[in-house]
Amino acid sequence: MWKRALVALLLGAAAVRPEPVPVPLATPTTPPSSYPNPGRVTGDIGVHDPSVVKRPDGSYLLVHTGDNITIKTSTDRTAWHNAGVVFPGGAPWTTSYTGGSASLWAPDISYRNGRYYLYYSASTFGSRNSAIFLATSTTGASGSWTNQGLIISTTSSSNYNAIDPNLVVDAQGRWWLSFGSFWTGIKLIQLDPATGRRLGTSITGLAQRTGGTTAIEAPFVFRHGSYYYLWVSFDACCQGASSTYRIMVGRSTSVTGPYVDRNGVAMTAGGGTQVLAGHGSVHGPGHQAVVPDSDAEVLYYHYYADNGAPLLGINLLGYDSAGWPFVY
Repeated sequence: MWKRALVALLLGAAAVRPEPVPVPLATPTTPPSSYPNPGRVTGDIGVHDPSVVKRPDGSYLLVHTGDNITIKTSTDRTAWHNAGVVFPGGAPWTTSYTGGSASLWAPDISYRNGRYYLYYSASTFGSRNSAIFLATSTTGASGSWTNQGLIISTTSSSNYNAIDPNLVVDAQGRWWLSFGSFWTGIKLIQLDPATGRRLGTSITGLAQRTGGTTAIEAPFVFRHGSYYYLWVSFDACCQGASSTYRIMVGRSTSVTGPYVDRNGVAMTAGGGTQVLAGHGSVHGPGHQAVVPDSDAEVLYYHYYADNGAPLLGINLLGYDSAGWPFVY
């Protein structure tokens, strides 16, 4: 259910060897008959909760859950290298939420208006004493980040949880932050583009599990064509090869919803269309991010190997004739 301290141990475990990422002549419109393996990646690929941005020079910058937020870089989307941490001196403004731990969760990175924006979570396992903070940088390099302060927080009396942030800019140029984990699910607040901070006090519910589980988290809103696609992770993270995380999606013509799945079921009523789930030696894929690239839209996520190690997963995205995404 949670981004566990176990992640630090798992990141050091041995990796499996994924398959190469296909570079198609044209984006397919028919999904494969079975889930593809993650594309080939090399180097420092032990990650949890990855978020990726393509830099103006064409290289890639990845951040993920870890002590003071871990940074990795790549020039080709295949070979990845450790590049330090966001806050090498620590982040003391977060410790009232982390219980003194340096572990910061689920960073979301993007490049806007000539600088990098990093939204990230501070919490402890099973707690709603949680907060989302913002940092900015002009280079993205370790130690270059400036703390821009608290964006939103929750307490034990809240019915939702302020973790797993994701920035989306809509077609009108308005800024929004989706976030949420378990309880009453995924939420959306508006941000001020001038500062990246919260604008107003309204909060919108985007998605929620129904029935016997509240297990939904890791929202990522991505605009493709005339739709906004809300990507989420269902079920259990952070249990190594026993994880049941799976990647789901719904869509809406408005960034604020309502989002529905392929069958028309509202995501606020438990709806979601499955895009990727565990298969073979790929366990619990989730905490996804979608990044447009020169060859295709790219889905980044973590998954667990048979030995429990969390690894970077990368696949390309296609869309079928009805406009629903699939991995290949």
